[in-house]
Amino acid sequence: MSALLFTKSTLTRSKDEVYVAAVALRATKGPAQLLMSTAYSLSVWDLQHFMVIIKPSSPLLSQAIVFDFQPEDPENIYTALAALSGRAVPGVVLTRKLRKLPRSRCWFVGYAEGNAVDKAYDFNNTWEVDLRIGLHDCRDYTNVPLKCKDWLNS
Repeated sequence: MSALLFTKSTLTRSKDEVYVAAVALRATKGPAQLLMSTAYSLSVWDLQHFMVIIKPSSPLLSQAIVFDFQPEDPENIYTALAALSGRAVPGVVLTRKLRKLPRSRCWFVGYAEGNAVDKAYDFNNTWEVDLRIGLHDCRDYTNVPLKCKDWLNS
């Protein structure tokens, strides 16, 4: 008789949760920081960095995984000048683990169809890494997988 006491939640397969988070851009002290402050003051661009966070449903993976796209050398003054002038700069897709989700500026987007972590790695392998602010940057990186129909089941 005890074998018949399954709840609906034990029969339903859990799905990976997908989030988008934003953090303030930072620069090292000196010319890079002055440049960032000037750009912010002049409203040249909204100084936020966006990333995708996946919280796997697997009990074996207790940490959330962050995927983001940024310049290879984000604190270099020459990289900042090139990026602000609209030129392409070398970019890199980063992956790291988080113990817990950010408390602010982090939004739940939906549940993933299938294994979201594998899909993110597959997507990263096809992502063009030349970064151009406003054309091919962290916002675009964050938006593309979220628009794919096979990624999310909101």
